[in-house]
Amino acid sequence: MNMQIGIPKEIKPKEGRVALIPEAAAQLVSQGHDVFIQTQAGVISGYSDAEYVKSGVKIVPDARQLYDSAELIVKVKEPVDAELSLLKKEHTLFSFLHLAALPDLTQSLCSIGLRAIAFETVEMADGSLPLLAPMSDIAGRLSVQIGTHLLHSSMGGKGILLGGVPAAPRGKVVILGGGMAGSNAAQVAAGLGAEVIVFDRNRNKMAALRKIGHNVTALYPHPNSIRKYVKQADLLIGAVLVVGEKAPHLVSEEDVRQMQAGSVIIDISVDQGGCIETTRPTSYEQPTFVLHGVTHFGVTNMPGGVPRTASQSLSASLIPFLAELAGSADNLSQSLQAGVNIDAGEIVHPALK
Repeated sequence: MNMQIGIPKEIKPKEGRVALIPEAAAQLVSQGHDVFIQTQAGVISGYSDAEYVKSGVKIVPDARQLYDSAELIVKVKEPVDAELSLLKKEHTLFSFLHLAALPDLTQSLCSIGLRAIAFETVEMADGSLPLLAPMSDIAGRLSVQIGTHLLHSSMGGKGILLGGVPAAPRGKVVILGGGMAGSNAAQVAAGLGAEVIVFDRNRNKMAALRKIGHNVTALYPHPNSIRKYVKQADLLIGAVLVVGEKAPHLVSEEDVRQMQAGSVIIDISVDQGGCIETTRPTSYEQPTFVLHGVTHFGVTNMPGGVPRTASQSLSASLIPFLAELAGSADNLSQSLQAGVNIDAGEIVHPALK
């Protein structure tokens, strides 16, 4: 079966990722598929049109021609308004979608009548999320890098070094959720020498988190415990994930009021609505806002800040699923079937229903 695969240029603010790097696209071409990419789509990730041409990819001049040329649209972020008019019911859309937090987009995709497969709900038999994992790794690591910078006094932070130094105490990092994003955040924060508290319900995850270092404590998320440590946090990181569903609020606005001025909140789960009540989506153009004296960072495409690394990692995870989807679009494996959020204009994912 020959599939027409289209890779559009991402148009969200400061989004430089591309769904497939040239080496990955070449694999699909070698399998007999036609791969189209919008001109300049890979440039911010460090990949020129010429590199795609060498890989057998066809360059198209604009988004409309790209969408008209393809059956399978593979992109990184969910479509925004300008892209919705280009989608057709004949398309299969394969990208991050996070529809639980985006009811208007959900309705728009249903109205178009297409099939939409979300990277974040593709799920293996063991419950792992192979397409979300690489971006969770990156977002978790970035959350500490960014949080460290936002704690500088020049950024409005309280002016502390997370790892401390002799005669100055370590900073306190509190992380909600010990999954892929949370554990990566814990590793980076612990490596810097911070005092790290991670909340998770799963005992095996708590045991693994403790092994990161003696400066990492893993606790069950009792509301009173969360409230106690949030009040002490210099950097609070939200990393809660319920697959396909809106994230639950574990930290209330009143809890945020109790935090010290100049503290920082980074809510990685903002894509799914956020697990901190005061969270709201932001972009890399205006990444932060201050509420109750606390700096909030709610960028919804955090890995887009390191597009080369992110594109390489995402492409490697995508290839086996794209090969399957392009080879047999009507006979999906259980893992890919779990990724289908909308089919023929109907919501089919249980969490969205």
